[in-house]
Amino acid sequence: MRSFWRVLLLAAVVVALPVMGGVVGFVLGHNQGQGPQRQATLSASESPDFRVLQEIYQILKERYVDPDKVTPDLLRASAIDGMLKALGDPHTMYIDPESKESGIDVITGAFEGIGARVEQDPLSGDIVIVAPFSGSPAERAGIRPGDRLLAVDGESTAGWTVAQAVRRIRGPRGTSVTLTVQHRDGTTEQVTIVRDRIVIPTVTVRPVTDSAGRQLPDIALVQIEQITEQTVPDLAQALRDLKSRGTRGLVLDLRVNPGGSLNATINVADMFLDGGVILTEVERGGAERTFQARPGGEGTGLPMVVLVGPGSASGAEVLAAALRDNNRAILIGEKTFGKATVNQLHDLSDGGALYVTVARWLTPRRELIEGIGVSPDIQVSTEERPGGRDLALETAVNHLRQVIAQAGR
Repeated sequence: MRSFWRVLLLAAVVVALPVMGGVVGFVLGHNQGQGPQRQATLSASESPDFRVLQEIYQILKERYVDPDKVTPDLLRASAIDGMLKALGDPHTMYIDPESKESGIDVITGAFEGIGARVEQDPLSGDIVIVAPFSGSPAERAGIRPGDRLLAVDGESTAGWTVAQAVRRIRGPRGTSVTLTVQHRDGTTEQVTIVRDRIVIPTVTVRPVTDSAGRQLPDIALVQIEQITEQTVPDLAQALRDLKSRGTRGLVLDLRVNPGGSLNATINVADMFLDGGVILTEVERGGAERTFQARPGGEGTGLPMVVLVGPGSASGAEVLAAALRDNNRAILIGEKTFGKATVNQLHDLSDGGALYVTVARWLTPRRELIEGIGVSPDIQVSTEERPGGRDLALETAVNHLRQVIAQAGR
């Protein structure tokens, strides 16, 4: 999703800048790589269905007791907001000209912000921090995956869209913003974060140790924090290097991955699968498009476990479900975020844009992800324990060691 929106959601909070993504971008609620769609215009006088809106506005302008409140821009924005809210889809949203102008594609570069990704809970409408980037100001300040954003600089976020949240949170390097968040354990905290320059990570390979702190040379931890086009060659090279070093098992960590581009997600899944369905895309009217894995791939034949959690969204959820449903890996952790729609960006005559849902994804088992999430095979808390203990990773390593031992018999 090379579109601005990918940035918003993605950056968002990353914020400083924009946001979002879907496909890659939101990174998988994407733009399908088509770029902005044709400019859309709709005249109230040309549509009988909407002519009454113009009539109401005219009556208010001429007769309302407080004429100062009959502000065209405000009324138009409120009408748009009400129309979109009626759909019950938080991923279909209006981007005002100011936000669209400030939106830049950060998927392939760096930007200034707090280093976290925000989304809107499709059920409650709350603004949720999907995940902070590793090493970001947000992570250092204590922001956690799944935190609900209650206020920004003391102003309640009730009723806000993601675009509104991003506009308030973003800002230049060196400036600060105070967020009031509710953690998943129900506690509430005010966190002041100093914005900085953020580099979006892709693939990181880390050593794995056992409970005694001894390094396990035959098992590797591969963390993907964002699925971009650059992830594909980076991951392919990492897998080749691991195999050449005699790695016998892999833990794929998607716990703080907000998604990425559709093409990149499919290519990443393809590296681990020797065939089978990766996902099914259901379009308007029920038309379907199925994406199949091809034989072979850098990661085939390597035993693996996938870590997931509330910070796994969009493309990360599609990837995890594809590996689970094809019996390629078990999922360990907690239920994922629940965002899996295809979105397109349509330019509007006012200089803004409409980010509209045009399709949804189904897992290979034909399960809906949107608003539901992907459940792990083994439920383990992804919250960090005292002393920095990572219970989910420990569980994954223990399971993987058993698989490797059984395979060697």
